[in-house]
Amino acid sequence: MNRTFKIYAVIFIIIMVILALFELNKKEVLDWRKNFDVNKKSPFGLFIFNKESKDLFKNKLTKVNLSAYNYYSQNSPIKDKKHNILIIESEIDAESWYKILEQADKGSNVMIVADRIPKKISDSIGFYMSQLSFEDNNVLKLTDKKYKDDSLKLDKFPSGKGFSYIKPKVQVLGKTVEKENDDQANFIKAPFGKGNIFVHSEPLFITNYYLLKPQNLKYAENIFSYLDENETLWFTEANTTESSWSLRFILSNPPLKYAWWIFLGGMVLFIFFNAKRKQRIVPVIEPLKNTSADFVKSIGNLYLQEGDFHDMMAKKAQYFLNKVRIDLLIDTQNLDADFAKKLHLKTGKPTEMIEEAVILIKKAQDPYASVMKEDLAKMNSLLDSILK
Repeated sequence: MNRTFKIYAVIFIIIMVILALFELNKKEVLDWRKNFDVNKKSPFGLFIFNKESKDLFKNKLTKVNLSAYNYYSQNSPIKDKKHNILIIESEIDAESWYKILEQADKGSNVMIVADRIPKKISDSIGFYMSQLSFEDNNVLKLTDKKYKDDSLKLDKFPSGKGFSYIKPKVQVLGKTVEKENDDQANFIKAPFGKGNIFVHSEPLFITNYYLLKPQNLKYAENIFSYLDENETLWFTEANTTESSWSLRFILSNPPLKYAWWIFLGGMVLFIFFNAKRKQRIVPVIEPLKNTSADFVKSIGNLYLQEGDFHDMMAKKAQYFLNKVRIDLLIDTQNLDADFAKKLHLKTGKPTEMIEEAVILIKKAQDPYASVMKEDLAKMNSLLDSILK
């Protein structure tokens, strides 16, 4: 091992040790992202709600890790029984939504807790959701008098979403109360067939941060009390899907993560210095010059300098007719109406274009015709268009 490699190795080890010390001593930062993940203990995860859901729904809750479409297609008996359907911040495909509407039409109740709902879903229920507030603090309350003493204060990143338009048959069950603005509807009930569809536009009330406050649990219980005491299916497909990345386990454990980054850093340094030592000089090979292109350019400049547009038109016409004979197998002896018709049928170009081109070709073949530069440009454009 030479002296240079030893120096680089020592520098690399010192850098890795310093980075590891910084990593070990840094303070853990809270993840305030709204992930709504049943396995996350971050402030806006659903870990606590997931643990308490059995008691909240009186042991009549079943978590389903399939889409509604797949579940109802595979489970025939449940389709004939009235039940509750719970969806929390999950993407619903169109086929699944139609299956859910079928259950609501038969008498099941649907509870959707989300601040983003596709327009075609909101249209089928009878409301329009939009951003109604930009306040940092607001209070969630229910309109029913028996719940007037129960409320929930949102003091961390409220969505501010509410219902700006509601059809007449839709009932407002809850509102967002603010100091500076009028009350905004955030919880509605829409009749659908023999059942009902409930929609709450602020899913933060069931996250870890708010459920850890004892006074807020009562508000959550009141919201879900609107569902009948039937079996409840909670479709958690979008919330419970874990990463299938093969390095997820390594990166989730700090010691393994540090070892992994040290290994990668060492490999990069090894490849860099090893390649630098052994790589040969790549000779520069000049590409061959295209002398044919230069020749054509010279001939073209010569014709332009001479200004013999009639001769250039004649040669262009001769080249065109030769291509027609060889490629299209059309006789070019007589440039009459029959020739124009055949050329039209074989090329598919408009008859007017072909007739104009024939006139210019005849003009080029006439040695006594007066030819201008514009005639040459026009004929060149027409003949190139016909042969494309």
